[in-house]
Amino acid sequence: MLGRIGSMGLLARAEAALDRLAPAQALAEQQAGAILIDVRTARHRAETAELPGALAIDLTVLPWRLDPTFPYRIPEATAWDLRWILICRHGYSSALCAWNLRQMGIDRATDVIGGFDAWVAAGLPTTDVAPDERS
Repeated sequence: MLGRIGSMGLLARAEAALDRLAPAQALAEQQAGAILIDVRTARHRAETAELPGALAIDLTVLPWRLDPTFPYRIPEATAWDLRWILICRHGYSSALCAWNLRQMGIDRATDVIGGFDAWVAAGLPTTDVAPDERS
């Protein structure tokens, strides 16, 4: 049992267990073949911009879509050792979700430190093109 550590205590544990990436590192890994997954809400994405080449997958279904043994996985989820990089608005939800994926056995899941806001602040590419949405 974790005890009463609160949301930020749980987040700190999750972050400590991940090899989190700075935005530029995430972009470099995406360009080298890692799969970037935007887990921001549709509303947040509509208010800002999209990430080129990212898949958009809702957090509520993400564990099932990336599980290579699940019948309703996405086509890309072919193995446990794929590199999935999650990005949310600020880097909180994505860290918790990446940590959860690691608990399932998806050992190379990680996230972007600072999320989409840090990506934009780093001057990395965005687009107005609709993302590849998966449900």
